[in-house]
Amino acid sequence: MKGKTLLAIATATWALTILGAVTSAQDKYNLRVPGGLAFSEFRGYEDWAVIAIDHTDDLMKAIVGNPVAVDAFRAGIPGNGRPFPDGTKIAKVEWRPTKSPDAPYDINVPSTVYDLDFMVKDAKRFAGSGGWGYAVFKYESGAGTYTPATLTHKPPQANDARCGSACHTIAKAKDYVFTEYARR
Repeated sequence: MKGKTLLAIATATWALTILGAVTSAQDKYNLRVPGGLAFSEFRGYEDWAVIAIDHTDDLMKAIVGNPVAVDAFRAGIPGNGRPFPDGTKIAKVEWRPTKSPDAPYDINVPSTVYDLDFMVKDAKRFAGSGGWGYAVFKYESGAGTYTPATLTHKPPQANDARCGSACHTIAKAKDYVFTEYARR
């Protein structure tokens, strides 16, 4: 009887641990910036197609898009003067780089996530910001969680769905999008 009880306790503990890990991994989808843009609107971004890659001295960046975004870029938007259609979603994943321990040459590879930047085109919902809604979620590496970025983040974020519109106005002629599609 003791063996069955211990086995039941061990099994229950294991199940709760797994459930806790799954729940913890899904917590990011409950995040939202003021103004309504939610992390959950970008569910699946991890599997979206690469639009382009970029880097600064401090960060490596992969810019990915949902199928609507990729189709628009392939059709020549925004270079052809047409705007992106509603439903376009673009995500930028930023990492701190580290030297590859395995490559036989000097190469940087992604290390710790820095933040996630999201854009969604919805002309009605975000009419006041060129039809785009924005969100930046900074990664807290110690906790393994994301939080909405604030004015203390680099670059500073106003922490609402219009947070990116001030920076993106310089790309107004390209429907507020900086990224160029990387031809293959």
